[in-house]
Amino acid sequence: MFTSLIKSGLYDIAQALKQYSLIGMLGWHDVSHRYKRSSLGAFWLTISTSVMITTIGVLFSKIFHAPLREFLPYVSIGMIIWGLISTVITEGCQAFISAQPIIKQLNLPLFLHIARLIWKNIVILGHNLMIIPIVFLIVWQPIKISILLSLLGFALLIINLSWLTLLLSIFCARYRDTPPIVSSILQILFYLTPIMWMPERLGARANLYLLQSNPFYHWLNVVREPLLSHHASWFSWEFSFATAFLGWLMTLFVFTRYRCRIAYWL
Repeated sequence: MFTSLIKSGLYDIAQALKQYSLIGMLGWHDVSHRYKRSSLGAFWLTISTSVMITTIGVLFSKIFHAPLREFLPYVSIGMIIWGLISTVITEGCQAFISAQPIIKQLNLPLFLHIARLIWKNIVILGHNLMIIPIVFLIVWQPIKISILLSLLGFALLIINLSWLTLLLSIFCARYRDTPPIVSSILQILFYLTPIMWMPERLGARANLYLLQSNPFYHWLNVVREPLLSHHASWFSWEFSFATAFLGWLMTLFVFTRYRCRIAYWL
């Protein structure tokens, strides 16, 4: 019975993923159009991110009395991954609204617009990832084989961002007050998530409330810790797998139920 409830949603997603070449082309076009007539293109974002990471890394290492050799790679990876998360969610709120002319004129799978947005931001992430090896060289951070686990963590992150973005895009198409609310919540979560500070600085009780119930901490943790040659906690892995499974079940139900109404909401 549940399969029939999510069948049309699954069909839409499957049809969108089959058009991976179109998704790739549209994603590249979005990146090139955004930086049209710019000499450095997306590398301007890399430069600004580098400046921000250097400033925050040096300043907060002094404030928290943390060794720069440990703190700078920690902050670098955290800022870069959070940039992906926040941008995908913020732009995802406008995914269907921005694609209104296409949705009303062409018979394309709706999930294609979500996949296009995610791919565009992965391309931009690729530019920012060049900062990490440079930081590792500066602080002489050793690279171990455990960094391969970060690929699994990144896949989990993208899977979780996909259902969250799809769900938010549906609500934002129906309720236009949702995007500013989401932006405000993301600003709060930026400070509640250990990006510029380390969890070791918290007490046991604060750790329980601020971290263990924060999905963004776990999604970030399974990517960042292997890159730092550390082992992410089993709870973070289990939490990330659980949110991926349960989140997609919920989103597929909502997507299937309201998929045909989205064009009328735009």
